[in-house]
Amino acid sequence: MRVMVADDSLLFREGLARLLTERGFEVTGQAGDAARLAGLVREDPPDVVVVDVRMPPTYTAEGLAVARELRAAHPGLGVLILSQYVETHYAAQLFEEVAAHGGGGAGYLLKDRVIRLGDLESGVRRVGAGGLVLDPSVVDRLLRRRRTRDPLGELTGREREVLGLMAEGRTNAAIAKAMSVTVKTVEAHVRNIFDRLDLALTEDDNRRVLAVLAYLRR
Repeated sequence: MRVMVADDSLLFREGLARLLTERGFEVTGQAGDAARLAGLVREDPPDVVVVDVRMPPTYTAEGLAVARELRAAHPGLGVLILSQYVETHYAAQLFEEVAAHGGGGAGYLLKDRVIRLGDLESGVRRVGAGGLVLDPSVVDRLLRRRRTRDPLGELTGREREVLGLMAEGRTNAAIAKAMSVTVKTVEAHVRNIFDRLDLALTEDDNRRVLAVLAYLRR
């Protein structure tokens, strides 16, 4: 899988490129700003770009902006956004783009995940395969939001655990493995969750994630 990396910190960028190479990815380019990344992708589109959300010159959301532009120009491109902080509004913008236009996979992870090589590798591979990935910390914050009427309170502890893993982008098989239960048990939990939250049941993993996130953001 071919990957490009964009981050204004040379040390972080080089370190990330080395880690990805060691995990079997082909790093085809590195960039220190959004304009450079756009140029590299235009010349030789990779499978996935891994980009920091905050980049020069203003260090606000240049990384997110260029990611959205690249997805529009290259519909099959996977985009994995990295952030130093839990910023649910940036994650929401990325997934709203996916919901509106489809295209390649997308993900939003905290930079802390980089030191967990398994999380980093699986995240890049899932995005490259067209899947959706959301950092557990973002999911946790969305789950803890309070509403006047909160159907989440009607979920059992196991159902809330399944819901969190669904929102991260995991398949039923992956959820079953993480919880040490059978796939049929997970399927039963998923049916209950969608029924309680009044969501349309779907077997499409990406649509399922988008439906859950749309509910959690309400």
